[in-house]
Amino acid sequence: MESLKPALDALFIMLGAVMVLAMHAGFAFLELGTVREKNQVNALVKILIDFAVSTIAYFFIGYGLAYGIGFWDSATVLAQKSGFELVKFFFLLTFAAAIPAIVSGGIAERAKFNPQLIATFILVGFLYPFFEGIVWNQNYGIQAWIKNLTGEEFHDFAGSIVVHAVGGWIALPAIILLGARYGRYNKDGKVSAHPPSSIPFLALGAWILTVGWFGFNVMSAQTIDKMSGLVAMNSLMAMVGGTLAAWLVGKNDPGFAYNGPLAGLVAVCAGSDLMHPVGALVVGLVAGALFVKVFTLEQNRWRIDDVLGVWPLHGLCGLWGGLAAGIFGQKFFGGIGGISFSAQLIGSALGVAIALVGGFIVYGVLKRAMGLKLSPEEEHAGADLSIHQITSTPGKESVW
Repeated sequence: MESLKPALDALFIMLGAVMVLAMHAGFAFLELGTVREKNQVNALVKILIDFAVSTIAYFFIGYGLAYGIGFWDSATVLAQKSGFELVKFFFLLTFAAAIPAIVSGGIAERAKFNPQLIATFILVGFLYPFFEGIVWNQNYGIQAWIKNLTGEEFHDFAGSIVVHAVGGWIALPAIILLGARYGRYNKDGKVSAHPPSSIPFLALGAWILTVGWFGFNVMSAQTIDKMSGLVAMNSLMAMVGGTLAAWLVGKNDPGFAYNGPLAGLVAVCAGSDLMHPVGALVVGLVAGALFVKVFTLEQNRWRIDDVLGVWPLHGLCGLWGGLAAGIFGQKFFGGIGGISFSAQLIGSALGVAIALVGGFIVYGVLKRAMGLKLSPEEEHAGADLSIHQITSTPGKESVW
């Protein structure tokens, strides 16, 4: 069995990579179902091209920045240990590529295509791996400093802060700098409703994300001997808690109901290896309610046109998850322990600060240099026709 372990580890993490890769289809269909019909093609194409750009940025720059590992050895060297390091890259790439996929949902329906691709390259090549390396590879001595200060390192098992909060807090300045969709908010104070184009597609996207999330969380162990059923159980309980809270607080709204499990899963990532399942259920319940309440405030009172609610879903629920790990991971609450709330507070605040400042810099420079937003005429026609010259359901055959 010892001789088989490298191959089993490689298979284990590759299965996780494939499950998280499938989550990007979930991102695509969740956005497709939420946006208006004239922007559905753009949602699908954006997620795919963003993933391709992310792969290039992370392969040549980001992975080395985070872990000090490159891929310039011969294929013979790279294939050692059943190519474990290669599939580990694949797995962590799918996490990195979630950053632009998260941002995409917030800036949907009115963003130019090429500036977002440039932002994707910068975010995945530089900004995300900078913080990833701090948390998951001990870079720059910050984890050691946190441990010296609080007695424990900052703990983020599967990315409540590293992936979700960072993605959500990068998205917030992008959304603010881009501005609302034309006609969304009227001068007389009224809000123009833009209902989802397809609840079935929205639901399909949420289901794909939910199923893939068990690869996202469980396979974050990275080797088969560290795999824990506790992570799977806690993910399940948080998912259920988020669903029930969003359904109840959202008054049976299907959009809220299907974002509820995602809110719970975002929040449980950080402490899924430490919490008791009842603690994970509470974390999910809080996350589901938090998403519904803040999304409603964001859209209607604060007038932040965050189309998919990515800031409350990923930014705030991710932040809650980072802090909740420091609460429900404690032995007092039935957790495994070995975690400090003050360490969670410092690490979570650092992730939010890096994401917020980085997001304003990246999107602020792009706005000044290239512009971020489609023209009123392009937005009225829809991103599908304006950018891709085709709609999701062409009414007639083209004449070539």
